[in-house]
Amino acid sequence: MSVDPEEYAELVLQCVESVPRGRVTTYGAIAEVVGEVLGGGGPRQVGSVMSSQGGAVPWWRVVHADGSPPTCHDGEAHQAYLEEGTPLRPSGKVDMAQAFWRPALP
Repeated sequence: MSVDPEEYAELVLQCVESVPRGRVTTYGAIAEVVGEVLGGGGPRQVGSVMSSQGGAVPWWRVVHADGSPPTCHDGEAHQAYLEEGTPLRPSGKVDMAQAFWRPALP
């Protein structure tokens, strides 16, 4: 990645903090927004930031494109979705048609 890793991580975490309760975004959507600002990075870089630094932000609001939660926190994420009223499909995945929110940076 040709961008400053600290700046990239800061912007990723800002995006995650901006996702409203009951809504979700994807690793790819965050990568697009941050990439528009910094000109680099992708979904895997977002995942890396979330894995190493995402504990203090609402990490459960960042899902895979198919609506599945982060694999290492599946049970915790599902409980958070229920508490926040996040729309879910019968499979337990997030209903992306109803819950997706596109992040934006100031």
